Formats: sequence, C-alpha cells, structure tokens
Amino acid sequence: MARERSHEEAVSLEISGCSKEDARIVFDVLCECFESDRSAEDVPQQLHETRPMVWLGTFEVTDAHACRPPARLSAGVEADAQGSYWAINRLHRTLDSLFAVRNLSSASGDQERELHVLLESR
Repeated sequence: MARERSHEEAVSLEISGCSKEDARIVFDVLCECFESDRSAEDVPQQLHETRPMVWLGTFEVTDAHACRPPARLSAGVEADAQGSYWAINRLHRTLDSLFAVRNLSSASGDQERELHVLLESR
C-alpha cells in the first residue's frame, strides 16, 4: 500500500543517447503525468552535430496525473534519474506504464537512489 507523502518529492532526470525528437516525446509525456520545471516551450535543441546532448528536467512526482500513451520513439532513450527511494519508485512505475523499460544500473545511498534505464516504445 502506497503511503501519502507529506511533502513534495522531486526527481531530477537526464535524457541522453537519443534524438531531440525522442527527448521531447519523453519530456512531453512526463510533463503530462507530473508537475515539472519544464514548460511546453522547452523544446530540446541539438546544439552540435556530432557531440552527444544531455537534456535535463525536474519532476515533482508526489501527485501523478493521468497521461496518454506517448508517441512512438524512433530509438532507445537513456534516462538517468536521481531522487528519494519513494520518488524513484514512483517515476519507475510511471515510466514502466508508458514505455518498455530496461534497467541498466542503479546506485543507492542513505537517502537517495540513482537509476539508469533504457526506454523503448512498446
């Protein structure tokens, strides 16, 4: 049974290893599900032709909203998330409901957890 949170639970998310279009698909669907520091105008940009890009967002995952299935990704998207154990579990469950999620690695600390996953279309 999930317990109620008495304070906000934020997750920092880094998206990489993908096109700017795929990054936008992931951010758009997560912005539908959770409050975020990203606005609709925050469109991922590819600033260099050959250098890899990393896009960042923070999501407040305490209250989840209903979200529609995402558009199809053209390739896998790497996502790195950092937050409390509860927040990372909430984000992981949400990602798992939207994408095929492959856990690549994780690290746990005293109060925080890091998660590295590969997201693919179902």
